[in-house]
Amino acid sequence: MLHLSLPQAMANADTVMASAELPAAPDEVIAALVTKEVERWWGSAGTYRMTGWTADFCVGGGWAVLVETSDGRHLPTSGTFVEVEAPRRIVQTRRYDWDHPALGRHETTLAYLLEPIAGGTRLIICHGGFAGFPDAAAEHAEGWTHVLGWLQRYLEANP
Repeated sequence: MLHLSLPQAMANADTVMASAELPAAPDEVIAALVTKEVERWWGSAGTYRMTGWTADFCVGGGWAVLVETSDGRHLPTSGTFVEVEAPRRIVQTRRYDWDHPALGRHETTLAYLLEPIAGGTRLIICHGGFAGFPDAAAEHAEGWTHVLGWLQRYLEANP
């Protein structure tokens, strides 16, 4: 069995970097990130769940999801795919379509970089656009650690 290191993330004033080793091929990881499969793993009972995922997975295509929080709020989030070089790289915009406490409706850019490794994929996330929002950058670094942990556990349980 592949021994996976724990996901890691860090932030500076503008950018969040996160990474994880995942027990799946790059195309399987992409499917988990940009298809309705997101609803099966992204979130937890004590935090939030993703529902209503829709995406037109191509350059210029839009995506949207509804974040359902554990306290019953429904928070829409959306964006556009800017670059699609599957299975190696995906770049998309992301914005909260509600007033996020630390980020408002400010749009950020998210890049998924996928590298094949023995027994799976190394996923590196570069989430930029936080200049002027240092609290949001720190919050998102912590968030990406959770998200990558959920994804790692999901892929381990669903080979």
